[in-house]
Amino acid sequence: MIKKYNVLIQISLQSVLLTLISFTIFSCSNVQSDPQSVSASSKTKIHKSISTSAAADPLDTALYRKKFNVMLNGDSSEKWKFRGDFPLSGALFPHHRIIAYYGNLYSTRMGILGELPKPQMFTKLKGELEAWRKADPSTPVKPALHYIVTTAQGSPGAGGKYRLRMPNKEIDKVMSMAAEIDALVFLDIQVGLSDLHEEIPVIEKYLQLPNVHLGIDPEFSMKGGQKPGSVIGTFDAVDINYASQYLKELVQKNNLPPKILVVHRFTQNMVREYKSIKKHPEVQIVMDMDGWGSPARKINTYKLFVYGEPVQFTGFKLFYKNDLREPPHRMLTPAELLKLKPVPMYIQYQ
Repeated sequence: MIKKYNVLIQISLQSVLLTLISFTIFSCSNVQSDPQSVSASSKTKIHKSISTSAAADPLDTALYRKKFNVMLNGDSSEKWKFRGDFPLSGALFPHHRIIAYYGNLYSTRMGILGELPKPQMFTKLKGELEAWRKADPSTPVKPALHYIVTTAQGSPGAGGKYRLRMPNKEIDKVMSMAAEIDALVFLDIQVGLSDLHEEIPVIEKYLQLPNVHLGIDPEFSMKGGQKPGSVIGTFDAVDINYASQYLKELVQKNNLPPKILVVHRFTQNMVREYKSIKKHPEVQIVMDMDGWGSPARKINTYKLFVYGEPVQFTGFKLFYKNDLREPPHRMLTPAELLKLKPVPMYIQYQ
């Protein structure tokens, strides 16, 4: 299945103007995140709405089992049977569903986050939240902004890694926006020819915050040294386990509620050795069906590569534009997604 996008960001040495040019692969100079820390105002807003420590109450294991079984939606296969891997107290899944808007503030073509001005985006997101509340009143919804913090590039850049890191001032904008609507933040990484060992520590200061979670995109992990976008990339279980272990240690060190790790997927080879992916009480792993197309095509992809290779929780991406390209030229509805086995607990709109 052919996937989405990317955007051309050209950075001139004579100017800080960012010019968006291409819908697929783009060239640019490589820049590093500036050294400034998370702004004090952002921290204040975040901490007003979300505790910095894990919930004091112990996990209600009976309720967790009940919610997990509801999520399975009648699936009786041994693949998804609950194995007793309870999370720490304060875990969001399966008690909540996350509704996320995805994109990059520099681009109007990488997703709804960045395409619309903030007031219009908030109004549209509010409408999606309400639609999911009506479709499934038993599961509270939580808004999220899923921001591509490291974007794959079509030229090597100064570091030769074919990736561009967003400056902290841009991340802080997303943090402030999220605080306005009490939303979670997901920071998404497209490594290019870099790797997670190099890219995750760059955003650690943000991941230490209780409402910030992580997304990783195998599509742009070019293990063979190819230019991003020329082939679909891959992550092995070793890569995913590194990210999960990193989050686990942050949770333990900072006494945080469990983190969420979103892994994008729409082909067999994007995630290898899924049976070797390790689970931790401190981290909840979501395999997010990330392909676009007709409803039938998307559901089939979900069944093959998400349901068929179970890890822990599932997600589903909906494209406001790309999903309309194929007949019947419409997006899947919440009611239709609620029929899936298991029911996705993370919904992403691009």
